[in-house]
Amino acid sequence: MTHPTQPPPHWSTSTMLRVSSEADLRTAALRYARLGIPVFPCVPGGKVPLTPSGFHDASSSEPVVDSWWQRTPDANIGLPTGTVSGVLVVDVDVHPGGSGFEAFERAGSAGLASAWGWLVRTPSGGLHAYYPPSGHREQRSWHVPGAHVDFRGDGGYVVVPPSRIPIDGRGATYTVIAVAQHQPRPIDGAGLRQFLEPPRPLAPNTSLPRVGSRPDKLSAWVASRPEGARNHGLFWAACRMVESGHELGTTLAVLGDAARSSGLPQREAETTIRSAYRIASRLSPASSPHPTRAAEQVIGL
Repeated sequence: MTHPTQPPPHWSTSTMLRVSSEADLRTAALRYARLGIPVFPCVPGGKVPLTPSGFHDASSSEPVVDSWWQRTPDANIGLPTGTVSGVLVVDVDVHPGGSGFEAFERAGSAGLASAWGWLVRTPSGGLHAYYPPSGHREQRSWHVPGAHVDFRGDGGYVVVPPSRIPIDGRGATYTVIAVAQHQPRPIDGAGLRQFLEPPRPLAPNTSLPRVGSRPDKLSAWVASRPEGARNHGLFWAACRMVESGHELGTTLAVLGDAARSSGLPQREAETTIRSAYRIASRLSPASSPHPTRAAEQVIGL
């Protein structure tokens, strides 16, 4: 793969358009290499790398590239994406399960994907939108299956023109269909992913007693904990007792009996309650009206 001290690849918005017009795949692969763009061979008519380490073996050395295509003249051309090659790619999928065009258009309307440098139609009818990299900052590849959109950045690769893949028994070519008339800009891969797949809000844990519950409510709740949730429940309830200002002896009596009735051994229940008192007393004011963040992290709330 291209070494960081080598000159950067020589891309312009029309580079791939010119390379894709080459007469054969070997000549096209060599032209990429002469521009300092690292490539590697993939199986003829497919996307699987032919090199032992896949895209990690990509090279812009002309002798290396020539030897690969001398061996397999019909090999498709693979291009590692990200900082090593100087391009980031949004891959808009089209398959029987759905199409990513609607999501891509929404992202474009939101200003997240409209500053591409060139567009390539893929053999399946999908789209590769190419963008310049964001300096030396890595942007890792990701996949959002629900939107039918992939992001090819660092750690990924694409197959590039004029590679061919058979579709319905006929050869279909990766084809440049548009070159930007605007100034291409780097894409924010993380922002695009958040737009396409917003983080789901955490549902409230309705099994917990409400804030301000009395000791008898906490006791009944602890006693109802099933196996596997007893220690966590006892720890949380004990923290609530601390935060409400109850003494250790009171909590041992009130919650200890409830924990034993749920099936916890006496020594284990007492150890859990004492642990809650040490942590909650040290990390939160006694007047706090809700469980401390530290206590919530300890029990995984």
